Amino acid sequence: MTKKTTSKYLLNLEKHFAADNPILLKASKVFQELDQIEYDLGLIDMDQTTASKNSWWPIISLIGGNSTAKSRFINDYFSADEQFSGIQTASHKFTVLLHSNQSNPTTLPGIALDVDHRFPFYQISHKIEQQKQGEGDRINSYLELKTLNSDRLKSKLFIDAPNISAAPPNPVTSLLTKHITETSDLVFVFTDVFDSISPLVDELIESIILHQDSNKFVYLIDKPTAMTHSPANGEIISSWQRKLAGLGLNTGQFIVLPSREDGVDSQRPVDFSAIDQCIANVGYDRTYRVLNSLEKNIREINDVVMPEVKAAIIRWKERAVFSSLVVLGFIATLAIFAEIQAGILELLLDPVIGSIVVVVLIVSMTPLHLMFSRIHAKSIINQLNSRQKELHLMENLAGIFEKNMTFGRMMLPISEPIGWNKKTKLRLTQVSNKTKELVQLLNDNFSIYDQESLSNHSDLSDFN
Repeated sequence: MTKKTTSKYLLNLEKHFAADNPILLKASKVFQELDQIEYDLGLIDMDQTTASKNSWWPIISLIGGNSTAKSRFINDYFSADEQFSGIQTASHKFTVLLHSNQSNPTTLPGIALDVDHRFPFYQISHKIEQQKQGEGDRINSYLELKTLNSDRLKSKLFIDAPNISAAPPNPVTSLLTKHITETSDLVFVFTDVFDSISPLVDELIESIILHQDSNKFVYLIDKPTAMTHSPANGEIISSWQRKLAGLGLNTGQFIVLPSREDGVDSQRPVDFSAIDQCIANVGYDRTYRVLNSLEKNIREINDVVMPEVKAAIIRWKERAVFSSLVVLGFIATLAIFAEIQAGILELLLDPVIGSIVVVVLIVSMTPLHLMFSRIHAKSIINQLNSRQKELHLMENLAGIFEKNMTFGRMMLPISEPIGWNKKTKLRLTQVSNKTKELVQLLNDNFSIYDQESLSNHSDLSDFN
C-alpha cells in the first residue's frame, strides 16, 4: 500500500483554520485517513483531498429585496470601525466579502472564486454549465470577490446575494441562491424580500423551508421611520412572524435593524450587538458543518460511489460475456451445419480430439473475450465520467473501474470493485467512529453529560 502524501490544501487548512480550533485540527487528521482510503481505492490522486469538497471558512450570506436595507446594513456594519467610504457591491452579482489588511477595497473577478478550492464557489462553473450551456465560461458575470479592511470580516466570509426581488428569473441565479443557502452557516434574510412576489422569491421560500430546521436563518427587519422606539420592536416582530408563518416559515430568529436615528447622537456608532451575538457562534456552526461533510463523504463512498462502480462492472461483464456468447453461438451454429453435412459429432466425442478442440476453443476465445472486455470498457468509462459530473463527485469513478481491468477480473465473474473488501469497510467504519467522537467532543464545549464522559473525551489519543 502506497502512503499518500498530505495534500497541500489540507496542510494549508491546518495552518489557516485549525491553529486556533483543536476540533478542526483533529478533523484534518481524520480527513487524511479518509484520503488514504480513497487513494488506495483509486478514487483520488496523490495531491487531492476530500476536505476540499466544502469550504472551511465560516460563511454568512446576506439576502435582500428591492429596498436599500441590505446595502445600508453592509456599509454601516463593515464601516463602523473603519475610515473608508461606501462599500458598493454589484447589484447583479454574488459578491464574496473577504478581509484584507490593505486600506483600499479591491475587487477581483469571479474566476478567483471558481478556481480556489478554499472558497464556497469552487468549480461552481461546472454546475452552471450543466444548468445553462455556455454560461460556465461567463463566471465573472455572476460572481466577484471584494476584499475589505474590516475587523468584522476577520476569519469569516460574507456572501452578498443580488437583490432577489429585482433579479429576473434565471436558472443560474436560482442555482447560486440555492447553493449559498445550503453551504452557509448563517443566512441573514432581509424581510423586504417578502414584500414582492417573483419566481426567485418562491424558490427562496422553498429553500428556507427545506433547511429551516437548521436554525441558520435570521430575519432582519428594517424598522419603519415612524417607529423609532424600542417598545414597537415587539409589535414589528410579531407582525412579521405572522406574515412569514403564512408562507410556511415557522422558525428563525427575528431582529429589528438598528439605525442611526435610534440614538440621540447621529455620530454614535450603530448598535449591532444583536447581530454580533448571532455571528459569534458561526465558528462553531462551521465546525459542525465540516464534521458533517466528513461523515457525508464516508456515506457517499458506501451509498453512492461504490454502488455506481459495482453497477458499471456488472454492465461491463454482461456486455463482454454477451459478445463472447455471440461468437460461441456462431461457432455452435457452424458445428451443427458440419454435423448435418459431414457428421463430425463422433469425432468431437473422441477423448483425444475432443480435448484438443476444447483447448483450441479456449485458447481462441480468451483473447477474443479480453478484446471484447476492453472495447466495452471504453463505453463504460465514458458513462462513468458523465455520471461523475451528474452526481458532482470529485471521486474518479472511471479510475477505480480501470483498476478492475486485470486479466483475472476480466476472465472471472467478480463484480465487487477491487480493494472493496472487509478490511476497507472496517477502515471506513473506524473513520466514521472518529468523526462521531469529534462531534461529541465539540458538544462537550457547551455542556457536560457527566464527569466520566468528559474524561473519556478529553484525550483523543487515536487522532495523534
